[in-house]
Amino acid sequence: MARGFRRRGKGADLRYAAKLDEVERGVVIGLMEQVIELLDAPAAPTEAADPFDQIVAGMGGLGIGVSVLPEDQQGWPSAGPVPEDARSFGERDPALQRLLPAGNRSDEQVSAEFRRLTEDGLKQRKAAALRRSIAALSGDSGSVEVDAATAPLLLAALTDVRLVLGERLELRDDTDVERLEVIVDTLAPDDPLVYAMVVYDFLTWLQETLAGELLRSLDSGGQG
Repeated sequence: MARGFRRRGKGADLRYAAKLDEVERGVVIGLMEQVIELLDAPAAPTEAADPFDQIVAGMGGLGIGVSVLPEDQQGWPSAGPVPEDARSFGERDPALQRLLPAGNRSDEQVSAEFRRLTEDGLKQRKAAALRRSIAALSGDSGSVEVDAATAPLLLAALTDVRLVLGERLELRDDTDVERLEVIVDTLAPDDPLVYAMVVYDFLTWLQETLAGELLRSLDSGGQG
């Protein structure tokens, strides 16, 4: 059974640990990999390959069952296949819009210029946080443990994955969540929508446990 994040240690030894089995970690890793693909952001160049990139390379194939990629979404866009510029400034994927919101909603020209200046860097930062989080989830044991520097990156990555999955499920406020829960209660247990909602709830719970522990650390000045 999964156990949410809890603080361990204090000061320089402060850690945030959770218990997740291989399937649970695999589902989250699979979704994080899909969000990286959605961002379509190359890793920042480095002189030598980071060790976690080698870990990530062997984690494919897990997390099958939920896809947040636009080409796997039935009914979007309604007119046909995903437009070629869906990852850029044209007819944007609404999930990407959630990840990279407009800088100015009232002025399209200002918004486009803001994106031109900032979007590539934001994509790289989000992708880097997702890759670092995948590395943290990729151990052989049933536990996940991150240090104080990695924990906020993992929280950001979980938030981005939840935003994208929520957009695919058309969940934008509490009313939408309640509406979908009513629908899910009428479906067969093996319905894909039921599984997707279970994954969404799991991500929400995991995100909240980590956020709560980080807030506790802030309140206590980073001490245990």
